[in-house]
This record gives sequence, C-alpha cells and structure tokens, in this order.
Amino acid sequence: MGQVLHGSATTTEAMRRAIQHNQKSIRTLAGRYGINPKTVAKWKKRQLISDLPTDPRQPRSSVLPLDDCL
Repeated sequence: MGQVLHGSATTTEAMRRAIQHNQKSIRTLAGRYGINPKTVAKWKKRQLISDLPTDPRQPRSSVLPLDDCL
C-alpha cells in the first residue's frame, strides 16, 4: 500500500529515516533533499518517522446532539 501524504508534505518516511540515521550536518542534509533546514532539524530531533496527526484531539461538531433539540 502506498504512503499517503498531505498536500504540503515535503518529506516521505524514507527521507525521514535517512535524515535521522545520517550524521551529516543539518545544512548538508537540507541541500541534499531540497528542504528547509528547520525541517531537517525537526526530524533529527524526533524519535519516530511517522508524521504526527494535525487534527483536533476532541473534534467539535456544528451538529447538535438529539438531546439538545427536544
């Protein structure tokens, strides 16, 4: 199954894994992969290679529950 990336994703899991396991400088890796040095620093700091969810922890609904309508 293929990897699903959101619209503004600049890295794949393979790139993140390579960034985390590489000992080269942040600037060198940013140039190699064509991404922002802040992105490289972020992935070097993280333990996991999966992207964190960006949805709300407790989603709010604009639809009222049935109990409130009665």
